[in-house]
Amino acid sequence: MLQERWHAEDRGLIACWERGRELALQKAELAEQAKRGELLLLPWRGGVERALKSGRKYGSLRYLAMWQGLRGEDLDIHLEIEREIVCTRHATTVFFTADQAKYATAAEDA
Repeated sequence: MLQERWHAEDRGLIACWERGRELALQKAELAEQAKRGELLLLPWRGGVERALKSGRKYGSLRYLAMWQGLRGEDLDIHLEIEREIVCTRHATTVFFTADQAKYATAAEDA
């Protein structure tokens, strides 16, 4: 069952979105931060802890799905298109992508 969740056609995005909706009910403060456009720390890569010198980083689509759920938004992700969001708290641009090779490059650069 767990294998099916993460490797199905939706790549686990629906499960992440649903978890974000649950978190919004459990932690209203997190939901408010997300609604303000903050890319807060969540279990997936994409949150911004502090301003970065480069001003940019890559994040996972699973983070984006959870963040949309936390904000009370519909799940709106296109697997082939990178989405760019600027964190309102730290002014860091995060590029959400399905290309995991970009995460490895980012980790090597850190």
